[in-house]
Amino acid sequence: MGLHHWLLVWLKKETKQTMEGINNITKGSSIGAHGVVPDKFRANLHLEAPTVEWRYGKPPTYESANHLFEEGRTKVWPKGSLEETVQNAVKSWQVEINNKTRLQDFNTINPQKFKFFVNGREGLTGEEVVRIGTFNALLKSALPEELHHFKAHEETFESAHNDFKTCFPRGFAWEVIEVYSPPPLITYKFRHWGYFEGPYKAHSPTTELVQLFGMGTLKVDSSMKVEEAHFYFDPAELFGSLLKGNKIAASFVSGCPFSDAQK
Repeated sequence: MGLHHWLLVWLKKETKQTMEGINNITKGSSIGAHGVVPDKFRANLHLEAPTVEWRYGKPPTYESANHLFEEGRTKVWPKGSLEETVQNAVKSWQVEINNKTRLQDFNTINPQKFKFFVNGREGLTGEEVVRIGTFNALLKSALPEELHHFKAHEETFESAHNDFKTCFPRGFAWEVIEVYSPPPLITYKFRHWGYFEGPYKAHSPTTELVQLFGMGTLKVDSSMKVEEAHFYFDPAELFGSLLKGNKIAASFVSGCPFSDAQK
């Protein structure tokens, strides 16, 4: 199937849901089982079923992170373009992988086939990623343990989330820089950024801009459900900035570079 077909499938769903959200905003109403105000970058968020099990008991909100995204993004993609479509689809996937606890509630992936790969390592199933968290999956290191900046085997979903939520209180925004190939195998370059304004473990904040660049691929089926997600990036870009802060007393140390939501 050609690019035109794939875009029509994806955009028909995204446009319908986004317009429903915009129409309800203009009417001054909030819709959704949890009274969630529509999010223009995550069209599904306010339309989730009341049976969805959320990790923190309710859908996440992205008001602060959306502000950071809009003021700091380097690309403003045309409405309906492949780049905008991929960007918003990945944001919706991030909502689910970081905030839902059951694969049966996911709308963005094919649960039977989904695998998660980082820097060429062995793939993880959806159940494994939900259990350990994307932070631990993404930041696992092949270095000797004494050189680990982040010890994934010692972290839980919650501990990693809290640490990164604390150091990036305004969120860690995400944008598509370029899309190199269309569905069914989407290849894209991305940028993450935020301001180091809270402590990271024993390191005090520097207030500096922290940026992380990488590449990703998404293998999708004919319904635009993700079957494989691959990410390639250098974690040292992140920790090189976070470890610059002066050491602080443990009593002041209290979260996710790959999730910019507020609980």
